[in-house]
Amino acid sequence: MENKSPIDAAFSLAKDLGFDKATMRELESLAFPDVKALTPQQIKSIRKKSKFSQNLMAHCLNVSPSTYQKWERGEVIPRGGNLKLLNIVFKRGIGSLLV
Repeated sequence: MENKSPIDAAFSLAKDLGFDKATMRELESLAFPDVKALTPQQIKSIRKKSKFSQNLMAHCLNVSPSTYQKWERGEVIPRGGNLKLLNIVFKRGIGSLLV
């Protein structure tokens, strides 16, 4: 017997039940965690917890140091992929990016 994650088991069941493509896409979208806006204080806390400089943190996130500094000061709000990366690091730590 194979060990499936709950989400994989739900997808298999939905396919077995003959769900249409639109319903399957909706189910798939539910499998992704929400990306939440982070406050400048939360962004700074990620870096402080990691004991990284702003320059090193910017390098890990593949952004310029000035962009990262603006996030911490609240002058610019991270969006898209940058916000997704910050959420991952906020939840799982910087080690989740350093593979």
